[in-house]
Order: sequence, then structure tokens, then C-alpha cells
Amino acid sequence: MPSPPSISARLERLPITNYQRVIFAVIASAWFFDCVDVATMTFILSSIKKEFALATDQAGALASMSFLGMFVGAGLSGLLADRFGRCVVFRWSIMLWGLASLACAFAPSVEVLMFTRVLLGIGMAMELPVGQSLVCEYIPAKKRGTYVALLEGAWPVGFIAAGILAHFILPVWGWRGAFIAEAIPAVIVLIIRRIVPESPRWLYESGRVEEAEAVITHIESKVKAELKTDELPKPEPEPAQANSVSNKERSHPFIELFKGEYRKRTIMVWTLWFFALLGYYGLTTWLGALLESKGFTMAKSTNYITLISLAGIPGFITAALLVESWGRKPMMITTLLGSALMAYFYGTADSVPVIVGFGLAMQFFMFGMWSVLYAYTPELYPTHARATGAGFASSIGRVGALIGPVLVGMLLSQTGQPGVFALAAGSFVIAALAVALLGKETKGLTLEEI
Repeated sequence: MPSPPSISARLERLPITNYQRVIFAVIASAWFFDCVDVATMTFILSSIKKEFALATDQAGALASMSFLGMFVGAGLSGLLADRFGRCVVFRWSIMLWGLASLACAFAPSVEVLMFTRVLLGIGMAMELPVGQSLVCEYIPAKKRGTYVALLEGAWPVGFIAAGILAHFILPVWGWRGAFIAEAIPAVIVLIIRRIVPESPRWLYESGRVEEAEAVITHIESKVKAELKTDELPKPEPEPAQANSVSNKERSHPFIELFKGEYRKRTIMVWTLWFFALLGYYGLTTWLGALLESKGFTMAKSTNYITLISLAGIPGFITAALLVESWGRKPMMITTLLGSALMAYFYGTADSVPVIVGFGLAMQFFMFGMWSVLYAYTPELYPTHARATGAGFASSIGRVGALIGPVLVGMLLSQTGQPGVFALAAGSFVIAALAVALLGKETKGLTLEEI
């Protein structure tokens, strides 16, 4: 039987080949379609509001329903993934969000639509902690942050795709057609996800030693075939702290989040997720409506939002490039403070060039923030509690995402747009302070060392 360090060491020594890149691409494709689902509400909320004659606060509540589902799904999937495996939960999450998206298209009332949006949120959130954990556990330490940050790059691309989808489908088939179009890719992702093997780190820590050995041997054979060699680099010796904890010494994954040093990490990461998502979703869910209130038509609003989202692509690429060389903490703080500053100035803009300029800068920092957030979170917990830690952090974030659009709907009628953007900026600043005061740097360390 391989010792626990040998599984980790054998993964850490592997050079990145097309085999690992294909696994990454499959997981990233699920993230991409998740983002299309989430972002679409930004573009179609006005159409739904008009069809059902919703008041501003009712529209905000509808926009928040998927985040309620994400609150349930993220925590639940983390526990399930640490108990039953990453790939099982990955498969079921894809099935659920595909079916729920289809159900949204045929909702006869706003109440039914709210319920199906909750189901859609559960399915989407179930996939995220699992995808994080899989990429985190497959990619060696020297490239881990970059790849998880690149995984988040599916979001700005998905946001742009949602804008293009809304631009062409809304005038012809309306918001219901948009939901039908989003359900189709679930079938494709469900088929290709079979390429992704179970995490050998998780298998070993779960006591399934023979399966872990079989998976790691399979991965090594694929890498050898890619490199056209019979020899791989020798595993480097691992430090003492990399030794796995025996099953008898472990707590329940959720309890583990509050033991010893993990307690401080959990307080930090929950605060970070709550305020970062409150600011982000409170703002972006209402971007279309906010632009309309400044006199732009809905079509123009959609085009503008799609345009400024283009800055998310260099945003996440910059974060992916710097997260390994600069570190997680400085990148997290910089992107949060940049988001706060640009959100505030965006809210005070009153002309098209200024709106687009600050909008581009805001999206650059926001999508950079997302990339570092997802790269940083799963690294903070041990393998047997990694998905649980990432899942519950995401759940706490969804509480912020649930509250954000509702608060914006209330503030909009009381304080106008300046109050809305001040709320978003303040949320990002609080998140940055949590990282600065309580965060741990994980750059260059193996998961076992962390």
C-alpha cells in the first residue's frame, strides 16, 4: 500500500500535460454554463418584471431566489462530496441545474418561477465546491493557484455569452426561450464529465486505497503517454506536516472547520465570501435596471453590460498570472479594494464614455477578485474537509448574494443610485479587511503543508 505522502508526492511531481488540461476543460465547461445561468437574470429581469407586473422589491426578491438555492446547494454538496466523492456530486449537480433551467422556461406564475429558480440555484451551487476541490487536488502546488484562478475565467466569458444570448433570443422568444437555450448544454456536460476520474487524494483519505492506487497509476500512464517516456520525475520528500491524519483522529468535516487554526481561517473566509458576494451580486443583478433608470433603452443596457464584461477576461488572466508570483493575500486585497473604488465611481458616472470606462475597470477588478477567491478558499482546509470548507464558505456567500439584490431594491427607492454603489463599495472594503487581518498566505505550499 502506498503511504499517504506517496499519493500526494506522485501527484505533485507530474508535469502538466494535455491529459490534465482536458480534465480542467471539462470542469471549466460546467462552470461556464453555470455562469450563463446566473448572469442571464441580469439581462432578462426587466422582461420578467414587465410580464408579471412586479414591483421593484418583488423583482429583487425574484433575483435572489437562485441565491437561496445556492445557499442550500453549496453547503450540502460540500458535505456530500467529502462523504461520497467528488465525481458523484459533480454528475448530479449537472442534471439538477439542467432540468431546473428547463422548468423555469415553463413557469406559469412568478411564484412557480421563484421555486424553480431555487432548484436551479441548488444545482449550480452543488457543482462549484466540487469543481474547486477537484482542480485543487489534481494540479501540483506550483501551478495550482493559476489553474483554479483560470477556472474562474469561465465566469466573465459566460457573462458575455449570457449577454449575447439575451441580445438574440429575447426579441424573438423572450425570457422563456433564454432558459430553454441554457438547459441544452447540461446534456453535453453530463456526457463529457466521464473523462474526469475521482480524486486519488480523496480516495486514499477515505480508506479506498486500492482505488486510489489504480487512479494514480492511470493518471501516470496517461502523462507518460503524453510525454512519450517510461520515466517520470522522482517524488520529492514531503515534510512531516504533510502526513495524513488517521480516520480515528478526524472530526466530522463540518466540526473540523472550527478546530485549532481552521477556526481563524473559517471566520476569515466566511466574512470574505459574505461581503464580497453581497457587493457583487447586489450590484450586477441590477445593472440593467440601473442603466435603464439613467435613460438607456433595454437593448442598449444589454449591450453596455456585455461590453464592460469584456474587461473580466484580462481581469481573470491577470489574477491567474500574479496569484502564484505575488501571492493570494495581496491579490485578494488588491482586487477587492479596486472593485470598491471602481464601483463607487461607476455609480457617480453620468455619461456614456464615463460609464463604460469605469464599468470596464470595475469588471476587471471584480472578475480578478472571483479568480483569487476560488483559488484561495479550498487550499485552506484538509482533504477530508476541503469540499465542506469550500461549500459552506460559498453558502455563507450566497446569504450575502441573497440579501444584496433585496437591499439594492430597497435602497434604490430611498437613496437613489449613489446609495446602491456605496453599499457595494463598503462591502468590498470589509471583505478586504478580513483578508488583511486574518488571512494566511498559501503560495507555493502543497495542500498537505497548508
